[in-house]
Amino acid sequence: MNMFKKNNENKTTKKLPMTGKVKKGFRTYCTLVMAATIICGMSVTAFAANDPITVVNNLSEFIFGLIRAIGLILLGFGIVQVGLSLKSHDPSQRANGFLTLAGGVIITFAKEILTLITG
Repeated sequence: MNMFKKNNENKTTKKLPMTGKVKKGFRTYCTLVMAATIICGMSVTAFAANDPITVVNNLSEFIFGLIRAIGLILLGFGIVQVGLSLKSHDPSQRANGFLTLAGGVIITFAKEILTLITG
């Protein structure tokens, strides 16, 4: 039983006929679209803060947000590792899981820890 029919006929593709005016119009349309895209993309206004400390604080918040995301990933991986070690009764994997879990907690709360230390 053949479910899919195969046509062994040679099929050829043909270009659609396009006159000179249509080609020129299409070329003009593409050029206008590209020009509008470039103009809109390059005309983005950058709002700078008056206070340079604000810029540094914003950068600091962004970097600590990235560090917190990495810490949460490590925290989740540590929880999974501890769970798998409890299932397989593997003490070395359990130790590695708890170390990863502790590292994830420390990295997640790095900003709060640094704030607490520096005052």
